[in-house]
Amino acid sequence: MPTKPNAGPEQADQETKSTGRATNTRALAAIELLKDDHREVQEYFEQYEGLGSDGEKEPLALKICLALQVHAQIEEEIFYPEVRSAIKNRELIDKALVEHAAAKELVAEIEAMEVGDELRDAKVKVLGDQIRHHVAEEENELFPQLHQADLDMALLGQRLADRKAELLREVAEGADPG
Repeated sequence: MPTKPNAGPEQADQETKSTGRATNTRALAAIELLKDDHREVQEYFEQYEGLGSDGEKEPLALKICLALQVHAQIEEEIFYPEVRSAIKNRELIDKALVEHAAAKELVAEIEAMEVGDELRDAKVKVLGDQIRHHVAEEENELFPQLHQADLDMALLGQRLADRKAELLREVAEGADPG
């Protein structure tokens, strides 16, 4: 997970020991992880738009769906419950959950489609538009509120990373991510 260059692990560990909380320079771990996920899926959408054949698009569409399912699950299980009580505008969490529900519907539809289905490209495009909107709200409205929140964002980031790794292991072993 990326960290800010001005805070080494020793400094953050020392500050965590003395205050019980990591400092904000090191404490962006949760936000950084989520932003990395956002960039990854945005890259997948851009790659998808550049592909020509349905055969090329199929595995990438499924990769997009998996990435979104795992991301939504770690946010819903861990991130949103933690930040809900730490921010002033709790409506942002409610709205994010509704947006997740809409995205999950499209993901399920895309996953159920056959290769060559004429609506697949349109559904992937609409999903991409919804995700771009959702990401903009999280990064421009929700995340800035967390810089002042009384949360151990480094610990939260570790919990997110651990759960994400667990979900990806389960998928690799054949489990359904949702």
